[in-house]
Amino acid sequence: MPDHPTDRSNDQATARLTCAILAKNVADHIGDCVRSCSFADDVVVFDTASADNTVQIATAAGARVINTPFVNFSQARNVALRALDSEWVLFVDADERVTPELAQEVGEAIQRPDVDGWWVPRYNHIVGHVMRGGGWYPDHQLRLLRRAKAYYDEAREVHEIAIIDGPEGHLSEHLIHYNYDDWGQFHAKQRRYTAYEAQTLLGEGVRAHPRHLLTRPLQAFWRRFVTWKGYRDGLHGLRLCAIMAKYEFLKYWWMLRDRRDPS
Repeated sequence: MPDHPTDRSNDQATARLTCAILAKNVADHIGDCVRSCSFADDVVVFDTASADNTVQIATAAGARVINTPFVNFSQARNVALRALDSEWVLFVDADERVTPELAQEVGEAIQRPDVDGWWVPRYNHIVGHVMRGGGWYPDHQLRLLRRAKAYYDEAREVHEIAIIDGPEGHLSEHLIHYNYDDWGQFHAKQRRYTAYEAQTLLGEGVRAHPRHLLTRPLQAFWRRFVTWKGYRDGLHGLRLCAIMAKYEFLKYWWMLRDRRDPS
């Protein structure tokens, strides 16, 4: 495997496990998040110029805080991997919680010499509902990493996934993810993601066709509601799958609007 910015396998690790938390203006979440990570040898919050009380609350809860510049999420996670010296890193987002059951399973997993990265399932809370399908469950995240074997592709700005130089496994216990408190928050994030995805596809040379305004939303709805079992969430799942189909329509609408004639 080629050299990458987090390959520090010759370093002397001083801790077995660090929980690393990326944070900015998350005062409402950071205290409970840090406390849920207290089972680790070290808890480090990588803060990006928070303007609220995030740093003070994190420190009071028992975390170390490192001020960190931010370019994108992949870059931020690489910065965290370089800054730490533990053998293992568990990335936890500020709006996530580590359950006691997951903490115990993590402790057992890091004893395994034959696995270098572990996928963790999540329970996603969306506007007061714990999701059971639709792509929001089991929602596995590659978060428990043997530090010297992991890095992130910084060209991928969002929905980043670690690249592991070694075998991977799956844990059975869950992170708890408090995604969206209200519909306004949900729509704001989906608009950002949709705009980013549209521009990314255009940059990769993908071109939209008017027929995609019909076919892509229908495919998205079927995938989420039927294939990914969004029906398990009843009317809440139906609403969410319909909303995501709408954003699929908007993605291709924006691509048609913004495309440029190469001639």
